Amino acid sequence: MNDRRNSRTSRNQEWSPAARVQGLGTSVFTEMTELARRTGAVNLGQGVPELSAPPGLLKEVSAAVLAGSNQYPPAAGFPALREAVAAHQLRRYGLAYDPQDEVLVTTGATEALAAALLALCDPGDEVLAFDPCYDAYPAGARFAGARVVGVPLAEDGDAFVLDADALRAAVTPRTRVLMLNSPHNPTGKVFTPQELAVIAALCEEHGLTVVTDEVYEHLVYDGGQHATIAALDGMRERTLTISSAGKTFNVTGWKVGWVCGPARLVRAVAAAKQFLTYASGTPYQEALARMLDGVEEWAGELRSALQRNRDLLSRGLAGAGLRPYRAEAGYFLQADIRAWGYADGVRFCRELPSRAGVVAIPTAAFNLRPDAPSYLVRFSFCKREESVISAVEKLMNAA
Repeated sequence: MNDRRNSRTSRNQEWSPAARVQGLGTSVFTEMTELARRTGAVNLGQGVPELSAPPGLLKEVSAAVLAGSNQYPPAAGFPALREAVAAHQLRRYGLAYDPQDEVLVTTGATEALAAALLALCDPGDEVLAFDPCYDAYPAGARFAGARVVGVPLAEDGDAFVLDADALRAAVTPRTRVLMLNSPHNPTGKVFTPQELAVIAALCEEHGLTVVTDEVYEHLVYDGGQHATIAALDGMRERTLTISSAGKTFNVTGWKVGWVCGPARLVRAVAAAKQFLTYASGTPYQEALARMLDGVEEWAGELRSALQRNRDLLSRGLAGAGLRPYRAEAGYFLQADIRAWGYADGVRFCRELPSRAGVVAIPTAAFNLRPDAPSYLVRFSFCKREESVISAVEKLMNAA
């Protein structure tokens, strides 16, 4: 009797509200942003774009506000935006989704991720995520009472690659969801079709649901292409695909995202989402519905600007002795800091503003495993070109 009572008490403590938010205090992102503000350093930490949004999109949202589109949209999202998202998925990936039942608009991709994990996970479940991983994944899992298990990405020269053996070893009877992030934050990796096929086969073998975060889908460089796992045979019916307008159109403050997937999974996400924000962003949704069809032309211009910045930053880091890794997509690249005499990225980032006048983020902030490399640091290049040039000059002078 005592053993059973103690066991129940232990479980209640493990999944108490306090336990679920333990460790979710002030983040390193807040600390580094404050360092940038206090020191006047060039902030290459958080991925807050300094580049402009499409003028036509800004005109559309202004017109929507002035026309009175300022009240709640439908809970599932502005119908025209759901239709535009469905058309985008069909045009780009050959995936047909019913905008009525298989597309849901959310308050950014972050809400979509949280709602998906709340919908799909029970206390004690496990979620696989590639390590290092975006910090919203373990936080969202914790809110659902689940636990994220880190699957290490392997280093191959200046690139990050899938470790198929580590992935297989991470699956347990408690695994319910695989969280895939491609293009990947914080490494800038794009998972190859061959890697996606390995992941898909494992998910089918073990009956896992995939939640794929594809917010950088339009920002793949060097002529590369993003492929979605949902398009592989047998994967559409077990995959929730999440994306957003923030990264694609440089409107991160609008917080408009969406989820596509089979109706049964989207309904589950919607059930959780209704008690998070219910609905938001009516004029933004209306404007994006009119602009999403023309995303390819705009995204091409944005990719060119970001690729130039990436190349500037990569050459500058190399010139300063900080070995850069390949950034195939997104806003960020990784650098090895050991040539500057550091083994600890947290210490490096805390001292970098005074040493070089630049702010970065330690990759340790994204690590799930205690034995993950501590010598990696993430730099952001979604900035004005002059900001990147200034940061490069400062780093080279401090080398």
